[in-house]
Parts: sequence; structure tokens; C-alpha cells
Amino acid sequence: MTEKITVGSVAVDTRHWIGGERVASVDTFTDHSPIDGGVLGEISRGTALEAAAAVAAAKAAFPAWAATSRAERARVLHAVADGVEKRLEELAIVETTDNGALLRSHRRGVMPRVAHNFRFFADWLLTLEHEDFETRGHTNHVSWDPAGPCVLITPWNAPLMLATWKVAPALAAGNTVVLKPAEWSPLTASLLADIAAEAGLPAGVLNVVQGYGSEIGDALTSHPDVRRISFTGSVPTARRIAESASGNLTPLSLELGGKSPLLVFADADLDLAVDLAVEQYDNAGQVCLAATRFLVEESVAEEFTRRFVEKAGRLTQGDPRDEATDIGPTIHPRQLEKIDGFVRRALAAGARAVIGGHRKGGQYYAPTLLTDVAQDSEIVQEEVFGPVLTLQTFSTEEEAVRLANDTRFGLAATLATGDRERAERVTARLVAGTVWVNCFFVRDLQAPFGGSRHSGVGREGGTWSFDFYCDVKNTVTAPNGWKNHG
Repeated sequence: MTEKITVGSVAVDTRHWIGGERVASVDTFTDHSPIDGGVLGEISRGTALEAAAAVAAAKAAFPAWAATSRAERARVLHAVADGVEKRLEELAIVETTDNGALLRSHRRGVMPRVAHNFRFFADWLLTLEHEDFETRGHTNHVSWDPAGPCVLITPWNAPLMLATWKVAPALAAGNTVVLKPAEWSPLTASLLADIAAEAGLPAGVLNVVQGYGSEIGDALTSHPDVRRISFTGSVPTARRIAESASGNLTPLSLELGGKSPLLVFADADLDLAVDLAVEQYDNAGQVCLAATRFLVEESVAEEFTRRFVEKAGRLTQGDPRDEATDIGPTIHPRQLEKIDGFVRRALAAGARAVIGGHRKGGQYYAPTLLTDVAQDSEIVQEEVFGPVLTLQTFSTEEEAVRLANDTRFGLAATLATGDRERAERVTARLVAGTVWVNCFFVRDLQAPFGGSRHSGVGREGGTWSFDFYCDVKNTVTAPNGWKNHG
């Protein structure tokens, strides 16, 4: 196979990174750009063989890395962040080409956040304090111990940001990692391996393997030497991972997307509400947190819709490398077909497309807003993961909350209201891991992130990440029994 592919002027080694070395597989798979469908190159197609080698490398590297001082681990992670910042433009270009998200977003938001992920968890590590307390004269000493080799399986919609959101705390805590990126956007994970090695991360501490979930993912999640598994992706894949990991009782962290609501009350600043609504088309709607269900109070629904259509109509869809583009392509032809299938079935069931509702050529789908949708319909209940939004109305606060909570998901919710007391009442009743009031997508790494119901298990961020990636130990010491060695 070709061991390197070139994106712009950036060379990417597409072999696995195992134990500090590049390792090729017998077979490869082809990576395409969603921008134009063009072939980017061939990627090593991992199997159980590479999975076993990567876990073995992580296991071998674990004792030394776990014993490395916190200060030294933090120093290395800051060096990784330096490397990300040094190569920020390269990373932005490669990831935009590979997954179709806006280049300007990668330059100004995503890649700086990647570097911040490493800096934040490096600094947070140094703030963790062991806890000591007494029980009937005995001393309890609570410590945070690294868990061991961790398998991290990451999605295609924000590949490097969501990978480092897991990699950084896992490494900071003293664990070793096997990272398996999604096969639809594998390239920046390979670049991360290079950056980490250049920053001085010891061989085997970070391993990157490529391939399909059914061929290498299952072998990773069922491996008896894996101590933690963190996954972001779909509910069906999560079920498969849970079943695979169950034989070893491996702890899981699962972030599984959602069907989040945007509640717009009549007392809201309507221009703000419309801004929040149009923002849901970011990344062509391929965002787990996206508030894809608009629930609008009846008295302002017509005006809200008018302003939304006007503002959405000014969005530019096209090549994500163009600074003027607002919406890029969908990631893959299969995803495009899935999105179109949802919309076609909704229209056949009586929904009305206020805007969009059709393909635009290539892997581009027109920004869509559907009305006249039933609460129990597929389009309201299932995650589409594309630029497809629905609008329903409500007449009372009680009805708004009922509709908002009436799905199997519980990842996030967004609320637009000018009434503080209403905001407090409603947010207290919403089933969601994150609720935004008069804002959207404001994130702080100190805060917990995750969902309820089918949106996932566990939380990530700050102390919650270290809770997952560490084994917490309590050592109880008696007050007597010590020999006096003078």
C-alpha cells in the first residue's frame, strides 16, 4: 500500500501507530473526501492482530507511564499542545478535507480547542488532591490510581477534538491508550500520533489503530487487558460494545447523541431565538448536541418561522474550504442516503418542507425545516444527524416540557425565554445532561458532559473524566503497630 497520502502540502502516514512504530496491515480501505467524493488514499485496515499488538504495547508501557510524576506527565501534555498549535493550519486543512467541516471553524475554534484539551487536563491533574480523614483514630487516605490500558473509540463528526477530549484525561491520569478513530475520518488521528511522539510521549503510551468496528473494534473492546472503554457514537454500536465488553466487566463511558429540543417561549427575544435556531445547521447538522426539534409557543410561531426562513435563506452552502461557506457536505454517501430517507418518509407521512427537503448534488443536502410533524413520528423521535430540523408548537409551559422530554434521548436542551423564573422551572424538569438558556454550545471543560436515557452512560469533563480513568483507592492505617526505628 501507499504508506503516505498528501492533503494539500501535508503528508499523512496512514499506517497504524503501535508501540512507537508505524505498522502496516495486509489490507487497506479507501478514504474519500466528502467535499467532492475524491479519493484521498489508502488506510491500513486493522484486524484482531493489530488490536492485540496495540493493547500489548499499551500494557507494556503502562507501568512506567503510571509511575511517571504528575508534573512530568503534565509537561509532556503541554508539549503535545505546543505541537498541535505549531501544526494547527495543517491539522485544520487535513480535517476539513477528510470530514467536510468548515475550514474557518477548524482554524478558529476546533484546533485551538484540541490544544486546550491537553493543556486543561495537564493543569487539572496538578490540582487533584488526595483526601485524608480519620475514623476512630484510623487514617483514611484516598488516592487516584491509573486504571490501565484504555480503548478510546471516536466519531467522524469532530474527529480530533473528540479524540483528544478522551485522550488527554486518560494520559494525564497515567493510563496508556489505544485510539481507534472512525473510518470515515481517520487522518488527523495519525497526525496526532506524530505530534505526541515529537513531544516526547514514550512509545506505547499512545497507540492509534485504523479500521472497521466489526474487524478491529470488537477485538479491542473484548480484550481482557483493557481496563476502560470510552465511546462516542451511535446507540446500536454502543450496544455492541457493551455486549463485547461485558465478559470482562470493563467499565464503559458512552456518549450516544440525541434528539434535543429548542424551546421558544413568547417572552423570548425572538431575534436571539432565531439566531440559536439557525446555529443548529452548523457542521451540516452533524452535531450530537444539535437542537433539531423546535418547540415554539403558538402565539409567536408564525413570526419565528418567518424570521427563521429569512435568516436561513442567507446561508451559503458549498466547499467548506471557502471562507464564505456556512454549511458544508455530509460526511459520506451512506449518511446522505440516510438523511434523505428520513425526509422522504416524513414528507410521505404528511410533513411539509418549509425550506429544503432535497439533495443539492454531490454529498450536499439542503438545509431543511419540516412542519406538520406528529410527536410520535420517526422524524421527531429518531436522530437524523444532518441539516434537518422540525417545528412543532405548544400552548402551555406544561405542554412544552412534555414534548421536550418525549423521546428516548436526553443529551441536551436549549431554552429561549425572557422570564428567569420560567427558565428555572423548565430547566429543572427537562431530562438532559446539558441545558442552555438563551445561548447554545457554550462549553467549559470543568463542567460535566454526557446524557441520560439512550444518550449515554457517564460524564466527561474535569473531575468526572478522572473519576472514569482512575481507580479510586482508600487506604486505612491503624494508629499503632509501628516499630520505633529511632
